[in-house]
Amino acid sequence: MNFDFANPEFLWGLLFLPVLALLRGASGKSGSLIFSSVAVAKIASKKNKSSAGFWKFLLTLIALALLIIALARPRIGMGYSEKEESGIDIVLTIDVSGSMAGLDFSAGRSRPLTRLDAVKEVVNAFIEKRPNDRLGMVTFAANSFLVSPMTLNHDWLKQNLERIEIGVIDANRTAIGSAIGMSVNRLRDLKKAKSRVIILLTDGENNAGKISPIAAAEAASTYDTKIYTIAAGRSGIVPAAALNDKQQVVRDRAGNPVYGGDMRSEVDEETLKKISEITGGKFYRATNLKELQNIYADIDRLEKTTVKLRNFTSYRELFQYFAGMAIAILALKLILANTKFRTLP
Repeated sequence: MNFDFANPEFLWGLLFLPVLALLRGASGKSGSLIFSSVAVAKIASKKNKSSAGFWKFLLTLIALALLIIALARPRIGMGYSEKEESGIDIVLTIDVSGSMAGLDFSAGRSRPLTRLDAVKEVVNAFIEKRPNDRLGMVTFAANSFLVSPMTLNHDWLKQNLERIEIGVIDANRTAIGSAIGMSVNRLRDLKKAKSRVIILLTDGENNAGKISPIAAAEAASTYDTKIYTIAAGRSGIVPAAALNDKQQVVRDRAGNPVYGGDMRSEVDEETLKKISEITGGKFYRATNLKELQNIYADIDRLEKTTVKLRNFTSYRELFQYFAGMAIAILALKLILANTKFRTLP
C-alpha cells in the first residue's frame, strides 16, 4: 500500500498561495468612516470586527489549497507484485550421515556445533539471500530423502531445514550418487529454467546406493545442471558429539551437543572435484565455520541473475474528499460572511 498523486504537477500551485497572502497584506490603506460625533465613534469602536477579514481570507486560502490538492488527484495504491519467472533453480543437497556429528565446526567452547548444525546455520542465511530463486532440498545418508520440492516459499523451506537431523535416515553409510540423482530429478522437468544448480555438501565418501557419483554427475551434465561440491570437515581424528541408540545427537538442556569422544574423518576430495569438473561447477573445502560461510557467499556471488517482475496496482482515488472539504470551507466562509463576520457594504 502506498500514497501518491496522479497529477503531481498541480501541486506547484500551492506555491502561489503565500504570494497571494503577501499581495493582500500590501493592498493599500485601511478604509475609514466620517462620524458627526466622537461619541458615536467610541460606541462603534466597541464593536470592531477588523479580524473578520483575516478569517475569511484564511478560509479562502485553505479552500484553494484543498482544491489544488484535489486537482493533483491523491490516491492510495493497493498493489502487489507477481513474479514473471524465477531466477536460478537450486537444490541444496546435504549430507546427514553420522560423521556430520563432528564438532570441528564449533565456534569456540562456549558454542559447540556439530557439522550439521553449522551447515544449517549457513544454509539458512544463504536461503535468505535468494528471495527470487526456486529452491529445493535433499538430504542423504544411506539413502536420499526429499526434504522440499522446488519452491519460492522460503519460509516453509527454512522450517523444513530446521527439522533435518542425523538419524532420520540410516546414518551409517553415505550415498552421494543417489543424492545427486534425486537432485537432478527435481530440476530436469522445470520449464524456462535459466540455470540449474546443485550445491552438494558431504564430509564422507560414497559407500552406498546403486548409482556412482560420477555416473550421476554425467547425467546432471546432460540436463545442463551445474554442481558445486563442498568437502566439509577436517580429515583425521576429530571430536564428535555423542549419538543415542537412534543415531541422533545427544544434547544438553541448553540444546548444545554433548561431547561423545573422537572419530576418524575422511572425505573423498578427488571424486568431488571430478563431479564439479564434469558439470562445470566448482569444488570447495571447508574445515571451519568461517570457511563454510565464505563458500556459500562465493556461490551466491557466482550464481546471480536478473528477475523480471510484473507489477499490478489498483488505486483508490481520494480527490473527492479534498474537493468536498474545499466546498465545505467555502460554504462556511459564505455563512460567516453573512452572519458573524458581516461587514458594511
